[in-house]
Amino acid sequence: MATRAGERHRGRLWAAFALLAAFMVIEAVAALLTGSLALLSDAGHMFTDVLGIGMALAAIYAASRAAGDPQRTFGLYRLEVLAALGNAVLLFGVAIYVLIESVRRFADPPEVPAGPMLVVAAAGLVANLVAFGLLRSGAKESLNVRGAYLEVLGDLLGSAGVIVAAAVIALTDWWYADPIVAVAVGLFILPRTWKLARAAVRILVQAAPEHVDVTAVQTRLAAVPGVCDVHDLHVWTLTSGMDVASAHLTLDPAAQVGPVLVAAREALHDDFDIAHATLQVEPAESCQETTW
Repeated sequence: MATRAGERHRGRLWAAFALLAAFMVIEAVAALLTGSLALLSDAGHMFTDVLGIGMALAAIYAASRAAGDPQRTFGLYRLEVLAALGNAVLLFGVAIYVLIESVRRFADPPEVPAGPMLVVAAAGLVANLVAFGLLRSGAKESLNVRGAYLEVLGDLLGSAGVIVAAAVIALTDWWYADPIVAVAVGLFILPRTWKLARAAVRILVQAAPEHVDVTAVQTRLAAVPGVCDVHDLHVWTLTSGMDVASAHLTLDPAAQVGPVLVAAREALHDDFDIAHATLQVEPAESCQETTW
């Protein structure tokens, strides 16, 4: 199971979280002291790594606590989604601020000390490489760890961009390199942030997962031997990597409930990767479809 795989790598996640959080603070402070927008933009990008790993840890913790309270029948999985939406809102703010400030600085780019900027960016790059190594093995087993791994992989580009800007400033005194790299990193963050926000909202409104064709699910269930009708079909996502479904299956008079349920669940699992399904079977004469 993905949750158990994540639990096996919890120690590595915590190590990566602590390392990147520390360097995120260092980069943010250095950005304020040097006035470097590129550093500030990269610190904002590293913030996505920290929150991404934090959400992975929260999801693992929530899964382990899911059975602790009988009133929380779905556990605490939605905390990951709420955190992702909050993450997206904050990142939009950071990226938009950086872009606006970069445009303003193009008119009169301030002098930025390249030495401290280069040292901090290089240290940030090393931190990302270490985190990358810590998460690489777990990314093959756990969806949550894979998400954090991809966040760190993307941040390597931001750190490399800041290093390039610092080197250009040190060698040529071309101060435009700082806002240009800041714009590049900001534009790199925005599409990822939009994708994150869109995915979180889709889950919160209980829309069907984008990769699941609900009509195809209905057709496949209707093709199960013994099923003559499928209605009240719902497919939604509980949290990342956990798609669930519910449906009413109307059976032929001669159909046996046990084999039909087994075949329907296998169809959902094998064809649509839906591991959790609640299926209600009923004879044709008692079929009563809901209106919502």
